[in-house]
Parts: sequence; C-alpha cells; structure tokens
Amino acid sequence: MSRLTVVLVGIGGYGSGYVDQLLYESHREVEIAGAVDPYPENYSGLDRLKVENIPVYHSLEAFYAEHKADLAVISSPIHFHCPQSTLALAQGSHVLCEKPIAATVQEALQMLEARDRARKLVGIGYQWSFSDPILALKQDIIEGKLGEPQLLKTLVLWPRNQAYYARGWAGRLKAEDGSWILDSVANNAAAHHLHNMFFVLGDAVDTSAGLKYVEAEVYRANQIESFDTCMVRGEAGNGAEILFYASHAAKESLGPIFEYRFSDAVVRYNESSSEPGIVAKYNDGTWKSYGNPKLEPRRKLWVMIDAILNNDTVPCGIEAAMTQTVCINGIHESRPEITWFPKQLIKHDPESDTIYADHLGDLMVHLYQSERLPSDEGISWSQPGQLIRLEHYRSFPQ
Repeated sequence: MSRLTVVLVGIGGYGSGYVDQLLYESHREVEIAGAVDPYPENYSGLDRLKVENIPVYHSLEAFYAEHKADLAVISSPIHFHCPQSTLALAQGSHVLCEKPIAATVQEALQMLEARDRARKLVGIGYQWSFSDPILALKQDIIEGKLGEPQLLKTLVLWPRNQAYYARGWAGRLKAEDGSWILDSVANNAAAHHLHNMFFVLGDAVDTSAGLKYVEAEVYRANQIESFDTCMVRGEAGNGAEILFYASHAAKESLGPIFEYRFSDAVVRYNESSSEPGIVAKYNDGTWKSYGNPKLEPRRKLWVMIDAILNNDTVPCGIEAAMTQTVCINGIHESRPEITWFPKQLIKHDPESDTIYADHLGDLMVHLYQSERLPSDEGISWSQPGQLIRLEHYRSFPQ
C-alpha cells in the first residue's frame, strides 16, 4: 500500500476536525479520496477541498459508485452508523466510526458480522480508549496491580443550549423513517465516560467488561423526546458496581469526574481541577500518575491508520464499544417513560440560552458522593426504573 486513501463521511460538525487533521496535520502517507455530506457547505474549509481537487458527494453510495477507499471515517448521526459502516465494509474499506457504535445492540451485532465477513478493521471513536493514559491504566488493571475492581462511578454535568437541540436528530428517540436514534446525554456527549468504565475493566486491550444488569432513572427539562439527565446503577460482569450520573440540564458545568475503587488502590480524575490527570493512590500511601487522557483527542485517527498499515490491533473496536450500547438499551428498557422535572424547577438562562433544572447540579454531586439514586433518597419527583438483566441481551427492545 503506497498511500492510504480515506473517505470522510460527515464533514460539517465533529467530522470537520478529521478533515482539518488530514489537510493540515497529516504526518502519514494518507490521501483524502473524497468527502461525503448532504450539506457540505456547513464545513468552513470547503474551498480548500475544491483547491485540492477532493470530490464531495451527498451520499456514501455515490462516492463508492466512482471511487474506492482504504479507510472510511464516519462522523454522521447515530442512526447512520450501522448502515454506513456496513456499506463501507462491503466496499472493502476499513472503518473508523464515531461513538456510539450504533443505537441498538442488534445493529452492533450486524456491524460485527459485516466486519468479520469483510476481514477488515473497525474502530469506534471513543478517543480516551486510544489515549496513552487510559491504555496504561487499563494495562495495570489487567495485570492486577490495583487489585480487584469494586466500584466505578462517574459524574458529568455539561449544560447544552437550545442550538444544540435544534439539530434535527438531537434529543430524538427515533428518526422519521422509524429507525432508532436513542440520542441522550449518555449516548452522545457523555457516552465516552460511560463507556470508559466498561473499557478499563476489559480483560484484554481491545475488550470491555460485560454488564450483568442495569437500573436507571431518566429525566428531562428540555423539550426533547429523550432524556437530558440520568442516574444509572449497574453491575459489571466481574462484579464491580457501576454508577453513572450525567446531565445537560444542570446550570453549571462540572467534570467529567470519576472515582474507580479497587481492593488495593483508588483511581481518580477531575477534569474541572486546575491540573487534571488520572492518579492512582495505593492503600500503602504510594501513588501513580497516568497523565491527562484529554490531551490528544484526535490521536484515534493516527492509531487507526497505523493499525491498518501494520496489521495491528485497534484498541477500541466493536467488541470494546458494544457494552456501552447494551447499557443504553438497558437504560431505555429500565425506564421507558421519561420523567419531566417539576415545572417549578425548570428555568431558562437567557444569556446562555440553556434550559436547566434548579439546584440539579448540587443534587447530582450529592448523589455521586453518596452513591445513590434519587429514589433511594425519597425525592418527591423521582421515578425508579426496573432492574434489567443484560447478560444475554441481543435485541432492543426486548
């Protein structure tokens, strides 16, 4: 392979970073074979693509009708991940698909079959899973240096304004054609941090721990179909308790913050601190710093390209990404009806144009610290979810 060719799918939003990366930062023998976007004018560097004679298509089918590519980088909305990835694999391309892998577990399994049939590599773009700090921490966990996992918990409070939800698929459960989207705070912006708890517990570099069960409480303040706030409890396959607290409806931003407890050490991270980094403190008083996983968010593309060129392992592929999707499906099964926050709590900040629930941030911090769900606290508006078994979960909804 002389020059690796790449087709970029979705260039107007998050995918614009991949375009810029290959146009301005490339240090590999890589060539952009084409770009795909139904609205390419949303990419500010469209004129540069024209100067470089890079063809732009409105669909991936149209691109493959005229070209081939060694790698397809897919940054489209959630409900396109499965059909576009399977199409690219059928056309002989390796795939780097943005997170989450898909809306449903059955779509993820379909992608797995397509990958194995094509004998190609598939990476899923959870950037922390491609970072040196997370991979070093995971290796220490695999080698037993931190002891047995006991409890992993994460808190993410990231307000989102009305422009965020004005995108056609944001906050939607289904697309117009009836396909599942299941967009939410846990399946989009904060999906990385839910996935990361499963990823670090995987028994190999490219696997994640499975999930025995999940129970969830889901709420919303924004006028959306899905939830903007969730509190989730589960148990990983190795017995560790999993707790996840995330919201787009808190007034102030905080985190991600996590605490991973093992029998011999506690691992902590707080992105809101002055010098964020992952630190393990051992029971004997010693500690180890792993660094900040946020520093190289685009490293995943280079790792993927190197894996193709060297026939190497992709750290975060389909198997590693699937537990997060199973968890999301379980969350929606646990609490199919999403609860509105009480009207008296819902406020609007005109300066940031955000809808928020009053005092929600303080409550989420308290729940994270006490390791409880709102219904455990007897909060008047809380609605507990059902416990959903997930060990043999293969289709959403059940």
